[in-house]
Amino acid sequence: MITVIVLLDQFVWRPVIAWAEKFKVEQVESTDVPHSWVLDFLRHSHILGQVRKRAVLPLRESLMAYFSQNREREGVAENPWRTWILRIVGLAILASTAYAVVRVVILLAGLTRPGVTELGLGLGATFLRVWLALIIGAAWTIPVGVWIGFNPRLARVAQPLAQIAASVPATALFPVVLLILIRLGGGLGIGSIVLLLLGTQWYILFNVIAGAMAIPTDLKEVCSVCRIRGIQRWRKLILPGIFPYLVTGLVTASGGAWNASIVAEYFHFKGQTFSTTGLGATISQASDSGNFDLLIASTIVMAAVVVTVNRLLWRRLYRLAETRFKLES
Repeated sequence: MITVIVLLDQFVWRPVIAWAEKFKVEQVESTDVPHSWVLDFLRHSHILGQVRKRAVLPLRESLMAYFSQNREREGVAENPWRTWILRIVGLAILASTAYAVVRVVILLAGLTRPGVTELGLGLGATFLRVWLALIIGAAWTIPVGVWIGFNPRLARVAQPLAQIAASVPATALFPVVLLILIRLGGGLGIGSIVLLLLGTQWYILFNVIAGAMAIPTDLKEVCSVCRIRGIQRWRKLILPGIFPYLVTGLVTASGGAWNASIVAEYFHFKGQTFSTTGLGATISQASDSGNFDLLIASTIVMAAVVVTVNRLLWRRLYRLAETRFKLES
């Protein structure tokens, strides 16, 4: 896995990052532009240049001519069988959806009062764990991500290492973390937060790095000329510059944390089952015991909470990022 990630970084992402520099709009030229030996090889290769001239360009022209001819033929004659097939498929989808809704309502009607209580307690516990994981993750990824993003030389070394660390599944590391916590006397309540962090903090880190690298160099030069440093630099330049990227990272991390809670709060290890109070544990336990009433109810509750948070919080932050903290030339 690590080998594949390193190869992808060298042969795909590094060349793309170096190539994307030509699309960066700045009035002040950056002093440290990312380079890629693969991209340099492709640009200076005489053989690849001939292949592009003799094969790629003619193929592109033929494809453009082919699709332009098909576009002119569209709308000339409409097949009636196609319309009827689409109508039948649409009616089948509507009927299947209606049947599924009826089945869900029947299952939810059999939910007992203890099950509702368990749902409420589990929702509150998982909600607190998710937000605690987001706060802890943001607390260290924001300064580290800005530090990496403002130092291109450091980014060339740190980003591949972070990608390798992020690529290792959190569930693969969780048995080791769980063993350590058991030895230290901690329970799955703490271990679940650690697993949420292992699975979600990288979303915030990578977005913060991207946001810091996207801040125009001329704005950095203005801050240096005006001697804006320390807290003022964070308030005037860094936080507004990375805000849209930070919101994207937090939204992605939040969704990943809710998904990871299903594994983090209910875990099988060495023939034993470790669990803690939470909505994810309720889903996993209901799935193991075949309690479909509680399983469907807890799944609907989790989906409803995620959608509600997106509507009430993340969408407003996105709107704020688009209107107040958007960098445009």
